[in-house]
Order: sequence, then structure tokens, then C-alpha cells
Amino acid sequence: MTANGAVHLSEVVGALSYALDITEGQPVGHSIRSCWLGMHVARHIGLSETAQSDLYYTLLLKDIGCSSNAARICRLYLADDLNFKQAYKFVDSRLPDVLRFLIANTARGSGMVERLQTLVHIARNGGEIARELIETRCQRGADIARTMRFGEDVAQGILDLDEHWDGSGHPLGRTGEEISLFSRIALLAQVADVFFMRGGPDAALAEVESRSGRWFDPSIVDAFKAVANNPHIWNTMRSDDLPAHVVAMEPVTLVREVDEDYLDDIAAGFAQVVDAKSPFTAGHSDRVALFADLIAGELGYSATRRRWLRRAALLHDIGKLGVPNSILDKNGKPDPEEWASIRRHPELGRTILAKIAALEDTATIAGSHHERLDGGGYPRGIGANEIDLDTRIVTVADIFDALTADRPYRKAMPPLQAFSVMQADIGTAIDEACFAALQRGFVRMKDVTNDGENLRQAS
Repeated sequence: MTANGAVHLSEVVGALSYALDITEGQPVGHSIRSCWLGMHVARHIGLSETAQSDLYYTLLLKDIGCSSNAARICRLYLADDLNFKQAYKFVDSRLPDVLRFLIANTARGSGMVERLQTLVHIARNGGEIARELIETRCQRGADIARTMRFGEDVAQGILDLDEHWDGSGHPLGRTGEEISLFSRIALLAQVADVFFMRGGPDAALAEVESRSGRWFDPSIVDAFKAVANNPHIWNTMRSDDLPAHVVAMEPVTLVREVDEDYLDDIAAGFAQVVDAKSPFTAGHSDRVALFADLIAGELGYSATRRRWLRRAALLHDIGKLGVPNSILDKNGKPDPEEWASIRRHPELGRTILAKIAALEDTATIAGSHHERLDGGGYPRGIGANEIDLDTRIVTVADIFDALTADRPYRKAMPPLQAFSVMQADIGTAIDEACFAALQRGFVRMKDVTNDGENLRQAS
């Protein structure tokens, strides 16, 4: 946020990109480090300021569709999606590398027969599986970018991210200059950062050079080699002030400011990222926002405050991007280690949102929506005197949606049954006034829906 109170899009998206790093299993800051490298390449090749501006957001949002294939990776490879994705980032497309990766990372925790069956299935269908996984991720990412008001050049940059210069990439097998220039730069920057974090500048440069003409446009490799000679670039990659340096790389004449409407669109976009991670959470954030708004309306919240609360509700579960799908989608009770991973997600959400001046007041809700009035919640075990009304509202909305939606271990409850279950937790986990407001709001919403349906049939 600037001195005059303006909010810059680069600050918001840059901070939210940490959530994308988490769901890709990457060290925190991967997206902004990739942006830092990619923008230096763009400047070296003389990209126009307009193109640099679009590339800037392509680099920060390159992984925005990454959560959409997490559940399928977990199911197909019988693997922890976060660790699987992290390890895959080091794999070249050469067959020996791919085979070593699959043997090391497929069905590791399964029995011998199940593991063998899974490996045989992957061996027979691996090419098509990889294409479908990447297609889902890229198309979903491009769609979310569009909902966040980015243009087709940014969307195309996300769509083509996994295409390779020699045509060996996915999902379309594009070759050479058929591939978006933004994608060519972003893929190189991504790989360079992955290997930099493991082995430093020399490892990054060696890996990029080894894939020149196969994965990477040779001219982009040459540009990268030229900028890689500057020690400042590498030193800044590990510095605490890298985010500020990356914000400063956005072309000054094209800095984009964010108003309240745009913040709503950004929150809605990242809510899609969160909800795409598991088939059991599809639409969860939208519904929690709806139910929270119903409660707030019944409690007399102003229109401005209700808008803020909807935004907070959309982002309340952003920390779940750091929980493996092997836990989220488990058909059974989590073991102690899995439960510990689940309990960490509110604090992770708090940390992400606290980085963003324009959204930092939503961090408390993300961090405390699983706390209980009696102190028996998580992650901090705080009690009623430390849980504000906004958080209590979102907690009630969250519980109601969880009960009335399918879960791996049970089918959705009818609303009346959910209300009955929740009634037993009033005063211990659930605020009585918020619960009563939800019931009133739900009845009112149902009446309006029924009136609308009756009107439609009459006409």
C-alpha cells in the first residue's frame, strides 16, 4: 500500500503467490524468484513495457491452476501430491529420468501388489495421463487469470507453460515460436529457480544450458546466460527484501492499482484455487461466503462490512493448499501425523494473508476459524474472550457447509439434520447468536428461492 493509500496489484498478487508455491511443494518465494529472473531476461531482450507488464503477472500466476490436478495425482500415483510435485520439478523429459522418478515416487506407501499394479498402469498410460493432468492445470489456471481481469496474453502464457521448444511438452505439443513468448521465459525462469535453490547459480545455469533447444528457446537461454553473469541477481534471490525488488520491477508507467471491486475478484480467484484442490471442497469457499453474509445480514452488519466479511470468508481456507490430498481426501480418520498437518492450515493461512496490507485484516479469520469458544479448538487453543464476532460468523458458516456437503467419510447431511448437530455445540464451539442468525437467514433464503421458483412456474 502506498503513502496515499493506493493498493498496487503487484503487492497483492506477489504475496498471494506464496500460496501457489505451497501447493506446488516449492520453497516459499518460488514464484517471486521466478518473476525476478524472468523480468531480467525480458529487459535484456528488449521486451516492450506493455509486454513486460503482462509477463510480470504471468510469472507470478504461472501456477495458479496447480491445485486442480492435486487430487488426481494423489489418486493415480498413490502419492502425496505436494512431495510428488516438488520432486517432479527436477525431472528432465528424458526417459531414464522419468522412469527413475516414477519408481521412486509412485505408491511408495502401498503394498507390493498395489504398487506393481499402479506402476504398470502408469507405464501403459503415462503419456496420456501427463497430458491430461497438465491440460487441466493450464486451462484452469488461464480461466482463473481471466476472472482476475488479466488479458489473453497472460492467459496464453499460463496455458503454454509446459510446452517445450522441441515439441515434447504438453498439452498440445507446440513447437518453437508457436509457444507463447511469456511461457518460454516463465518455464526457463521456473527451472532456473528450482535448481538454484538446490545447488546455487552454477546448478541453475548448467540445467538451463542442458535443456537448450529441447525445453528452452536457445535465444532465451542466451539472454539468461547474459544476465546470469550479474552477481546482484543471485544475491538478491536469497535476500529478505526480494519482494520489494520484485514489486519495483513492474513497469512504472503501467503500475496497476486495485480498488474494492478488484480485491473482490482477486479473492474470488484465489478461492477457486483453494476449492479446486479437492473434489470434496468444490464451491466450499463460495458457500461459506454466502452463509457468512446471511448471518451478517441478520446481525445488522453494514453493506461495507458485509462485503469485507465475504472477502475474508472466500480466503478463510487458503492455508489448506499446504495440506496433501492424501490427507484431505482420506476415507477415514486422520492419524496423529495427518491430524497435525490439518491443524497447521489455519496458521498457514494467517501467515499468507498477513503479508498483504490490503488483506491483512482477514488474516485473523483465516487463522482462527477452527478455534472454539471453550478453548478446545486449533491451532492456538484460544477461548471465547479472544474470538471476535467476525470469526465466529465464519466458523458457523464453515461448520454448516462442512456438514451439508459430501466428505470422503460420509454423505452430506440435510440442513435440518446439520442444524440439529450444530445445536449440541452451542456455547462450546458455536456462538448462539450466530447460529440463530444462520437459521433465520437460511429460512429467508429458502423462502425467496421458493417464491422465485413458484413465479417461474406461474409464468
